[in-house]
Amino acid sequence: MAQNIKQLMHNIGERAKAAAKSLAIASTEQKNMALKLAAKSILAAKKDILLANQKDMIAGKEKSLTSAILDRLMLDDIRIKAIATSIEKIAKLEDPVGKIIAKWDVPTGLNIERVRTPLGVIGIIYESRPNVTADASALCLKSGNCAILRGGSDSFHSSRAIHQAFIKGVKQAGLSEDIIQLIATTNRDAVGEMLTGLSGNIDVIVPRGGASLVARVQRDARVPVFSHLEGLCHLYIDRSANLNMAVKIALNSKMRRTGICGATETLLLDEAIIDTHLEPICQALLGAGCEIRGDEQVLAKIKAATKANESDWATEYLDAIISIKIVKGIKGAIAHIEKYSSHHTEGVVANDENVVAQFFNQIDSAILIHNASTQFADGGEFGMGAEIGIATGKMHARGPVGVEQLTSFKYLVHGNGQVRS
Repeated sequence: MAQNIKQLMHNIGERAKAAAKSLAIASTEQKNMALKLAAKSILAAKKDILLANQKDMIAGKEKSLTSAILDRLMLDDIRIKAIATSIEKIAKLEDPVGKIIAKWDVPTGLNIERVRTPLGVIGIIYESRPNVTADASALCLKSGNCAILRGGSDSFHSSRAIHQAFIKGVKQAGLSEDIIQLIATTNRDAVGEMLTGLSGNIDVIVPRGGASLVARVQRDARVPVFSHLEGLCHLYIDRSANLNMAVKIALNSKMRRTGICGATETLLLDEAIIDTHLEPICQALLGAGCEIRGDEQVLAKIKAATKANESDWATEYLDAIISIKIVKGIKGAIAHIEKYSSHHTEGVVANDENVVAQFFNQIDSAILIHNASTQFADGGEFGMGAEIGIATGKMHARGPVGVEQLTSFKYLVHGNGQVRS
């Protein structure tokens, strides 16, 4: 079996590398046509996709998957329509390939251009979100990259159905089906083979999943990695915050969808407003079915709260649970975030411009949000069509990884007979 997986993955890598050459020079019109046809094909295959998803949901419930994971896994008419709409939005984005980022002349008379180019072949390893199959495929296609997709076993049937529909559109546009390949096995040895780089055929690995998956990829990968770490997101409510706004943002940041990486996990409240803001915020959260774990000051005010342990400040719940801590103003909030943050997304609700400036300047997370829900931490909400993930590292790509982040660049140097002395 191990030998079969090794050969399977080797063949996938070779086919992707070969297809990457033609995709890199495909016209914008052909790529956009492929995306539009893929979106249309997914809508046409809605019945098959829902049947496949039903298999995954039944299996997930039998395995006692958490409600957060089941929410990520579940597809319905609205979500399938959203998948197709996201692909259509990506088709409308500016093509990054061939775009001149900068150009200048040097004293020797040479003209130099920095031009965007595809990365090549991108390996994407993800877990329970079947929509990633479509988003990753569309973003890679638009940016001129081939993709090798390895979805999680929990979403195996859903991902296959979405991939089959997507590829139908790709082929109708005259592009090779090898540009987007889905590994049709749940054997974990396939992930190990991907991390080797498939004999130089994979240029970048993008992991999208839990901390254990990302840790394994970072440890074992022999090719560059765009890290997408857990979303241990914080929301700080400052003494200058409007009460109604604070309640609305806190509730949405936590409870709109508890299983996404942009959901707030820890709420930090300025000690100056403990008597005015804490109870209304907590009542809104409790009313929505959220469990509250708080420090001693929270427990003294909110009888329904339970004591927060040290581990709570470092936990990404992905569930209807929030930890709340009272802090000494903006300095206390920054100190807490520096200690516990995964550097994904942090939010501040404040009307004091000095507080906002300190928050933005002193916190080093990929996304910082002022007076809005942390659940806006999403490539689609950023106008990027979609995203493969939120990169929390600092090299090459950071924040939502969209079409531009999936490109590199090269220098084009134009001369007129110059030779170097």
